[in-house]
Amino acid sequence: MKRLFIIWMWISAITPIALGQSPYELNWKKELPYLGTGLGTIGVGVYLNSRQAVLTPQELQTLNPNTVNSFDRFATKNYNTSAERLSSVFFYGSHALPFLFLGDKTTRSDFGKILSLYGEAAGINLGLTLATKSLVGRSRPYVFNAATPDELKFHPKAKRSFFSGHASMTAVNTFFAAKVFSDYFPDSKWKPVVWGAAATIPAITAYLRVQAGKHYPTDVITGYAVGAAIGILVPELHRNKNFSKQNLKLNAGFTSAQLIWNFSGS
Repeated sequence: MKRLFIIWMWISAITPIALGQSPYELNWKKELPYLGTGLGTIGVGVYLNSRQAVLTPQELQTLNPNTVNSFDRFATKNYNTSAERLSSVFFYGSHALPFLFLGDKTTRSDFGKILSLYGEAAGINLGLTLATKSLVGRSRPYVFNAATPDELKFHPKAKRSFFSGHASMTAVNTFFAAKVFSDYFPDSKWKPVVWGAAATIPAITAYLRVQAGKHYPTDVITGYAVGAAIGILVPELHRNKNFSKQNLKLNAGFTSAQLIWNFSGS
């Protein structure tokens, strides 16, 4: 997955920018900080991941679920491979969403910009996720569960619980797609459906990650919030000033999200 995102960012950097009217403006001098942030954090994250220490048998014996905060503690009882597989279906499936814009004439002609923005959003999120996981080094809930195979408990990924990459990347994909859809089609009657799906898909993914024993609730809540913010803000920061401005208020939680839009301008 790391290589895939790096390839996407490289494609984004070399994709020609579509000419004509567009909700977005790209200036490569301004894009360098975004690309630099994404690539830089990915590099740091990959380096830190390579130095990630694994749990030792002695550390595993001393782990006590009572040391986990009361809000997250119930997740230490979870280990469900079916929930894990289903969460990956939503995760990988959500990566196709930005490419649906190839299906419409308006967005297809501007797909170079859309892909560039998506590469920036995906890269920034991946870098933040990788770096944070390694810096925090939080043990996953399944390490407390006797049903979990030892090879998982002693794997470096066992200490990469915070925050959830599945939740954050799925949220980037869905909220990015919803934001771009709204910017190109501000009067569409499908906007409530699009935003509802954008909020629901990563919430389901987050729920399944907790049920699988891969993450605590605070892991997926943070991942959801980070991914949604990146997915919305990257396109918003590239808004074309000649288009009508949109003000967005997002209230997101573990099981629900509320989106309030105010439109002004021509």
